[in-house]
Amino acid sequence: MTRKLAQDTNVCGVTAAIAVIDGKWKTTLLWLLETRPHRPGELVRRLPGLTEKVLTQALREMEGDGLVHREVHEGLPLKTVYSLTGFGRDLSVALGPLSDWGHRRLDNLTGAAVAP
Repeated sequence: MTRKLAQDTNVCGVTAAIAVIDGKWKTTLLWLLETRPHRPGELVRRLPGLTEKVLTQALREMEGDGLVHREVHEGLPLKTVYSLTGFGRDLSVALGPLSDWGHRRLDNLTGAAVAP
């Protein structure tokens, strides 16, 4: 999915939402930032395989989409902290039922449970 769909007002709501969270790390970043604000270094340490470059790109896109707030605290060294905006929290809540569905699907694939 392309980034252009995140700005296209002529797509369905589900497509617009998926365009905003599309990518390997964005849903995980939403989940982590839902717990509390984080510094970039913390996020990189908590997510093995995530590079600083990819983190910066994802956070900038999420900030541009109104999901994440970036706060820079003055001092030496500069301290940057990322947190969810109210809009980002709304998305996180909206993704809860989708997450539940995904877990049920995974259970069905492994034969752990049979959903009606």
